[in-house]
Amino acid sequence: MKPPVALIVGAGVAGLSVAWWLNRIGWRSIVIERASNLRMGGYMMSLSGPGFEAAQRMGLIEDLQTVRHRGGESVYHDRHGRVLLRLKHGEFMKDFPYLVLRRTDLVHALAERVKAFSEIRLATEATTFEQRSGGVSVTLSDGATIDCDLVVAADGINSATREAAVVSGNEVLKPLGYRFATYDVADTLNLGANFLSYADPGRISEYYKISDGRLAALHIWTAGPERTPVSGGFAEVRRIFAGDHPQTKAIIDAGESEGRPPMVDDMLLVEAPSWSKGRVVLAGDAAHSISLMSGQGAGMAMTGAAVLAEELHRHANIGAALSAYETRMRVPVEKLQARSRSIARWFVPRTKFAFHFRNLVLRNMPSRMLANYFKRSLQSDILAASGVVLPSADRAAEVTQGSDVSNR
Repeated sequence: MKPPVALIVGAGVAGLSVAWWLNRIGWRSIVIERASNLRMGGYMMSLSGPGFEAAQRMGLIEDLQTVRHRGGESVYHDRHGRVLLRLKHGEFMKDFPYLVLRRTDLVHALAERVKAFSEIRLATEATTFEQRSGGVSVTLSDGATIDCDLVVAADGINSATREAAVVSGNEVLKPLGYRFATYDVADTLNLGANFLSYADPGRISEYYKISDGRLAALHIWTAGPERTPVSGGFAEVRRIFAGDHPQTKAIIDAGESEGRPPMVDDMLLVEAPSWSKGRVVLAGDAAHSISLMSGQGAGMAMTGAAVLAEELHRHANIGAALSAYETRMRVPVEKLQARSRSIARWFVPRTKFAFHFRNLVLRNMPSRMLANYFKRSLQSDILAASGVVLPSADRAAEVTQGSDVSNR
């Protein structure tokens, strides 16, 4: 009998991880991606705790070690260039299993694995979804129609699939009260392995090397409680950081001169009332964005992919599997979202008092206590406490390749 088929919308970390785990349980996947490439560029992220464990079980660690950022120290300055704080991550995170790397490098490592058994179609979108008793019929932007057993919406925070087929309305998008801009530019700072930041109450600029001759820039600043619908590009970033250090203004100018607009958006949490409808299920940021503040977004996407596959393998009924997947993942996600709100206030304090108090605490905190704080955050004890345990890749692979879901 033919294996069940999943159409996965989005070739990011979540979508490609779902394709990998579904292959382990005998499913066939077709991955479509709106962009014409696999997310060139991208900001730094960390893999630790369950995310690191998922990467291990997927056989990715060796590849990711070659592209990891081998950290030096993070140096925080104020707008006048005075050093506020130095954090030597390499010292207090040694012997702890975690990786810092560009999101794009993780996507490319996943794609290399997935393309061996799944079709990845770039510059392709899903335009309509028709749910039927035994599956979903999806029309693509190139006019093709795909009949599948399951649609996985892994197309990010602003998921068009979520809007069209699961839950509509912007009420699922919850602004965190901050905006960000990210872009890359020619490296004029010669940072090596270090992270350089210029911070002030209500805003911060971060810079780090991403490849030979290139520098990643990330700006974060406070915003109102409502979402800002239109991006002002470099003009908005320049206005917000007009009073900052000359280096910050010079890098903004350099970025604009290269002619590539920055990614500018509100920092958002996704709080969907349901993660599935019929045979369409949300994954990764489309289901539960926890924002880049958390440092756990990619890890949660990879963890959720493994849990989704395990529940599909465990249950004879697809609806029951999707319900079990959401039940296992929702509580830890909500706790991590609460942590993101707390971290945001600590990472970018809004007032002068909070800003100076934060710096005073970090400067005087014993190194062992600081190391334990970072390790707890990266390890995500919330997941362990909530009972989310990754399935074994070997155990999932034991399923017969001819699985039949016709009666599910």
